[in-house]
Amino acid sequence: MELGPTGKAILGTLSFGPKTGYEIKSMVDRSTRFFWAASYGQIYPELRRLADAGLIEGTDAPQGGRQRKEYRLTGAGHEALLRWLDSPPETYEMRHEGMLKVFFAGGLEPAGQVQRLRDMAEQHRRKVSALREVEEAAGKSPDSLPYLVLRFGIESNEWIADWCEREAAARWNRVAAPRT
Repeated sequence: MELGPTGKAILGTLSFGPKTGYEIKSMVDRSTRFFWAASYGQIYPELRRLADAGLIEGTDAPQGGRQRKEYRLTGAGHEALLRWLDSPPETYEMRHEGMLKVFFAGGLEPAGQVQRLRDMAEQHRRKVSALREVEEAAGKSPDSLPYLVLRFGIESNEWIADWCEREAAARWNRVAAPRT
């Protein structure tokens, strides 16, 4: 079976231990969503596909009258995860609406162009704040690979915010500042 992006994320999440679909989504929202998001609409069909392929197995685990199924990796699922982890990354995709707006902002007045850069800086500052909250809750273990990825998120968003602010100031000075 060819693993899709959501399948890879699910297998990786289940490598930390058995989880329900809801728990998988919650873990994604607290960790990987900053660089690899997955919606319920992606997770639940993929859970069925992975189970049909024998990579995971689900057992009924009702809680408080609610039907739940808890999933865990099978041996084949663990092997599929290791094969994927043991290969170089194939995909790099960055979807950033702020950059798309800046790219097409030539039709705006200079003040609008600068404002798009400032908006983007603010968006990245908010992301840094959210990631720092995750950092505080998770603790700071320099040997932890999830912490390493968290630091990447914090530092790259700080850099992007700083870049936006520098470029907004430079653009304002070049294009919009009154000439004397």
